[in-house]
Amino acid sequence: MELTVGDVAHRSGVSVATLHFYEQKGLILSRRNAGNQRRYERSVLRRVAIIKTAQQLGFTLADIYLSMESLPTSKTPTKKDWLAMSKQWQHELDNRIAKLEKLRDNLGECIGCGCLSLQSCKLRNPDDTLAQQGSGAFELKDE
Repeated sequence: MELTVGDVAHRSGVSVATLHFYEQKGLILSRRNAGNQRRYERSVLRRVAIIKTAQQLGFTLADIYLSMESLPTSKTPTKKDWLAMSKQWQHELDNRIAKLEKLRDNLGECIGCGCLSLQSCKLRNPDDTLAQQGSGAFELKDE
């Protein structure tokens, strides 16, 4: 049984506009019936759940799109499909966790600094790496 856009919105907890946006971005698919109304396979519910979970983990829609390319389009993604796809995210999540732990562990040193000393900031300029580029202002980029 196919689902209407309203059915999918109600069952997935996302708005109709969000579903249209996901479809526009190629994250989910629908077909049009004779009355030009969208109809979705039931498997779209699992795909929307995957998208929302990935967003909660901090992944962009572009990241999610690339990862979802590995999912089968002819059937509902299984646990095995999810594990294969989520394995791609583990390295990125490990990096984020490491950065958050470093931030947590070094926050105490920020008291009194007020980010007035980027030269000695262990969070933005560890080991004064910017000094190697010479004197003057530099654009600080996340690594």
